[in-house]
Amino acid sequence: MTRLVTLLAALGIPALALADSWAIDPNHTEAEFHVQHMMVTMVDGTLGTVSGTVDLDDKHPEKSSVDATIDVTKLDTRVDKRNAHLRSPDFFDVEKFPTATFKSTKVSKKGKGKLTVVGNLTMHGITKPVTLAVTGPSPVFTNPWGQPVRAFSATTKLNREDFGLTWNKPLEKGAGMLVGKQVDVTLTVEVNPPKPPEPAAAPAPAAAPAAAPAAK
Repeated sequence: MTRLVTLLAALGIPALALADSWAIDPNHTEAEFHVQHMMVTMVDGTLGTVSGTVDLDDKHPEKSSVDATIDVTKLDTRVDKRNAHLRSPDFFDVEKFPTATFKSTKVSKKGKGKLTVVGNLTMHGITKPVTLAVTGPSPVFTNPWGQPVRAFSATTKLNREDFGLTWNKPLEKGAGMLVGKQVDVTLTVEVNPPKPPEPAAAPAPAAAPAAAPAAK
């Protein structure tokens, strides 16, 4: 497919209609999480930079697929001390497990503009099946810079302890635990057609042979 897209581009023929593979745009994609704190308030944050590919088949959604990676080392809750704790071995242990990955195993249509995506989430070195409720994808539209774009959103609920994120502290007088087990995740995703590979650099010309010394 990549060679075909490159050839069509060289001939000036639009390749968008043939390309069903889209690249996740890390600059316009977020994986947000929400978890209960002290049984009353909520802590919100982003899990990190998201990258990967989405293969979309509008006529046959069940043939679509997702392969995404989250750079958990960039997890952010807007509080430096809390970020450091979440990145530590008490939680994500990002030095050992710097990324989380999601690979879909099944896609099904659930009404107009709705999909259910089932896949394997690997986080903190543990892989578990999860289900995403997806809205979209949107139709193809062109952004102000002339680039084709599609977008969609997804939600899911996770039990963090299923992934070995078990750290907690009891509150006084049996009032509960400091950190909730359930984590609500919301993804907002923007995708673009993948960029064609850079052309290989032409080999450097061979050096000209040295001229023979002139006869005396």
